[in-house]
Amino acid sequence: MAIVEIIRPDPNHAVATGVFRTFWRQFRKNRLGMLGLMLVLLIALIAIFAPLMITHDPIRIMIGPRLAPPSMDFLLGTDQLGRDTFSRVVMGGRVPLLVAFASLGSSLAVGLVLGLMAGFGPRWLDNLLLLFFDTIRSFPSIIFALAMIALLGPSLPSVILVISVTSMPIYARVVRTQTEALRSSEFIAAERCMGAGTTRILAVHVLPNVLGPLLILVSMDVPAVIAVEAGLSFLGMGVRPPTPDWGATLNDGFSYISQTPWLVIASGVPIVLATLGFTFLGEALRDIFDPKLRKDL
Repeated sequence: MAIVEIIRPDPNHAVATGVFRTFWRQFRKNRLGMLGLMLVLLIALIAIFAPLMITHDPIRIMIGPRLAPPSMDFLLGTDQLGRDTFSRVVMGGRVPLLVAFASLGSSLAVGLVLGLMAGFGPRWLDNLLLLFFDTIRSFPSIIFALAMIALLGPSLPSVILVISVTSMPIYARVVRTQTEALRSSEFIAAERCMGAGTTRILAVHVLPNVLGPLLILVSMDVPAVIAVEAGLSFLGMGVRPPTPDWGATLNDGFSYISQTPWLVIASGVPIVLATLGFTFLGEALRDIFDPKLRKDL
């Protein structure tokens, strides 16, 4: 006699699949969002596979082809030290993306925890955390960044730390506001009556409702972080030479712009494309997650 095993579908998997399909269907309708997604994927893939795409050693100094124009040997010419500009731009994309995702990821994690504590905790803790957030935000971001880097020294960890500290209060305040709005909701009161603990309420009911606005903020902040990192490297307070970086290459090109414009163009175009890509992506996410802007309701 054959034994028939009945496999029941997982309802959670079905719900997750349906949510993703709905999200993707709405996202595909946004042309600028699709363009932004393609630009972001293109920049990310170039950064990931940069060692396979470079044509020369990006830090190798060659005296002969100094400030050479684009050619078959050097696709984007060379800089004042004879280094291949194409290889430096391709490898240089790793630094701003690393800074963006490391700094925003850490600030998002800390801001999420502190925002949940402020919005769902006692009033004295909320006031104390708000004072902490306001203290950090009271300093101008650029002045604070320059002071911290002058104190710690120009390096990649210093840039990541500065951006993380200055971005964290923004995310924490957004999470606090969303949490306070949800705290008095009827379904939260019903969960309390059913005996649910604070940890379960925050993890199951509050956290999913605050992730949408945070994703929008993060995607919109990536271009600003890339610009800050490039600006600090342009001023000589970012990553140290000879590490390839868009901001450092832009600084080299600005110094020799009268002799060759290729350095400025080669380093400026990726910054513009990255800014447009993440901005378009953030606008599309905002249109989807904000019910007032969705066109299918």
